[in-house]
Amino acid sequence: MVIQLFPLWALLLSGVAFFQPSLFTGLSAQIVPLLTIIMLAMGLTLSPADFKQVLKNRKAVGVGVLLQFLVMPIAAFCVAFAFGFDTELTVGMLLVGSVAGGTSSNVMCYLAKGDTALSISMTAISTLLGVVLTPFLVSLMIGQSVDVPVAGMLISLFKIVLLPVAAGVLINTFFSKFVRKAEPIFPYISMFAIVLIIAIVVALSASKIVQVGLIVAAAVILHNAIGLTLGYWVTYLLGFDARVCRTIAFEVGLQNSGLAAALAVKFFTPMAALPGTIFSVWHNISGSLLASYWSRRSVLDNDSEKTPK
Repeated sequence: MVIQLFPLWALLLSGVAFFQPSLFTGLSAQIVPLLTIIMLAMGLTLSPADFKQVLKNRKAVGVGVLLQFLVMPIAAFCVAFAFGFDTELTVGMLLVGSVAGGTSSNVMCYLAKGDTALSISMTAISTLLGVVLTPFLVSLMIGQSVDVPVAGMLISLFKIVLLPVAAGVLINTFFSKFVRKAEPIFPYISMFAIVLIIAIVVALSASKIVQVGLIVAAAVILHNAIGLTLGYWVTYLLGFDARVCRTIAFEVGLQNSGLAAALAVKFFTPMAALPGTIFSVWHNISGSLLASYWSRRSVLDNDSEKTPK
């Protein structure tokens, strides 16, 4: 129940950060450590078997990862252009569009009766690929307008993402008995860390949220809707069954926006972190609503037919 109320906790603490920014601005240096904790918690839920699943679902994983790093970056750029965003907000949108899928996609997929094993495999693979692809895509799309520190981002992503995820997988592999006992608390640790990151970023950009908050929210909602919609319909048109379509929709539409916000603060400006901050709240709301809708649909034999749900 506490996890399901994640958007509410995020909104409440964001409200506190907005009206009392001094409570959180001093914690800006903790964004990266908090994100490292989140990635470690993610790694602790994975095992080598999850990566082997990729071999069993090569076509679905390949299509999903391609959509992940094609649809979302291009959609982010187009939305930013359509809304007339300045360089800071455009960078923020591109960071959201270029990071890997978020771990919340696994939860939403499970609730929506999708293919959870495929979801976990896709999240794991896109997370590893994102270490290289995220800085490359951002540089490719806006590198002529702003200096994108590709090398610095690669090193940071290696430290923030690759190392803690790998450490988590190793710990889970060799000490699985102990990990299983502690596993129920991992979602709470991740939720607390994400909510705190959101609050810190809100506090850092509180003075400008009044000016651009609503328009950024509109852009983020549109971006998220594009990812969810195309993630489902492209895979449907390619002939995948409804469970796989749901899974890839969540993987494409739900981003690791906490990472996007952290990279924005570290390498750009707090304003560039605003799209990632709002996305972190919104995609949990939209994902929960969509998962609830799909979970109420019939999951009998006709669910595996190629009929839009």
